[in-house]
Amino acid sequence: MQILINNKKAYFNYEILEKYVAGIELFGFEVKSIKSGQGSLEGAYITIRGGEAYLIGANIPAFQAKNAPESYDPIRNRRILLTKKEISTLASVEAKKGFAMPALAMYNAGGKIKIEIGVARGKKQFDKRESIKKRDTEREMRREMKK
Repeated sequence: MQILINNKKAYFNYEILEKYVAGIELFGFEVKSIKSGQGSLEGAYITIRGGEAYLIGANIPAFQAKNAPESYDPIRNRRILLTKKEISTLASVEAKKGFAMPALAMYNAGGKIKIEIGVARGKKQFDKRESIKKRDTEREMRREMKK
């Protein structure tokens, strides 16, 4: 399992409660683009519409822009491939106030592109400050251990 695109901001802005792994419906030139490390999941989230899950806000450019169709939109909505049971549980989470479903990572698993979805609760400002302090102290400890 090789992580191709990671959403570091999601771990900073949200407290991840659960994780789901799903397939994603992509064009061939989008797959090549993701495998080469292009693309961004910053601000990307999952929503449920009409019994199907969609990835919204992910920027995946064409691998070679000149070979892509002229009507191609890199920020288009992409269908997420989940079971009906998973879609129903995510729909109930989406209905609750204060919860979000950010896209956490895209990775290669057995030649297929998979997306990791998180069920998350937003962090408050003081929680973010705490995580910054914790990260800084861990960094200092690693520096001291090297010496």
